[in-house]
Amino acid sequence: MPNHESFDRRRRGLLVAGGALGLAAAVGPQRGLAQAAGGAKLRIGVIGSGHIGSTIGALWVKAGHPVLFSSRHPEELKDLVAGLGPLARAGTVAQAIAFGEALLVAVPYGALPQLGQDYGDALKGKFVLDACNAVAARDGAVADEVEKAGIGSTSQKYLAGTLLVRAFNTMSYTIFAREANRPDPKLAIPIAGDDAAAVQIAAGLVRDAGFEPVIVGTLADARRFQRGGPGYGQSVSAAELKQKLSLPP
Repeated sequence: MPNHESFDRRRRGLLVAGGALGLAAAVGPQRGLAQAAGGAKLRIGVIGSGHIGSTIGALWVKAGHPVLFSSRHPEELKDLVAGLGPLARAGTVAQAIAFGEALLVAVPYGALPQLGQDYGDALKGKFVLDACNAVAARDGAVADEVEKAGIGSTSQKYLAGTLLVRAFNTMSYTIFAREANRPDPKLAIPIAGDDAAAVQIAAGLVRDAGFEPVIVGTLADARRFQRGGPGYGQSVSAAELKQKLSLPP
């Protein structure tokens, strides 16, 4: 399992080298990454393979990433993985965490505290994309916490020790499925995180899924594109999203 010291060493390599080779060096956990001349692909574990998880995961499979889709009932994912070919697998949450050099978490927000409690040790040091949204009617008290503290800080609290980046939370899966890999300008995906290298890794995965990343800032800034924020629900280009959020062009 990776630790923060080893990640920091790899992170420096990423910031200096950039590109696919730097990406591979930055996040290689227990077994490391094979580095190919054409660029490395990451093993990705999807936790919560509902509409968002299955849609984004499928886009990564099509881009050449091995993906393990997980849920509490992995047998229900048989048809999904069969339709995606040999790069797609199904398994338990524990298997997805162990498999993934990167993780996408797309569960109801009320499940996040329990996820952190049950798998906290296994998640420590992992690079995590958090696509969860807090909905008061569904998620209860934790949704109130999100409104007060902001969703980035709240997610980091419950997924403590992870290298967390907020992404893929602002639109319906139907928009993601329809707009992925469209001709330029690509659909903009706002992202935010506290670790500079993790944000760059996230940006690469957003591009691999067929979109254009827009870096909004730190996890505290993720409030700007949580539900109700000015960046939420914006099906626009990167230039348009930056204008709406008063970001540099």
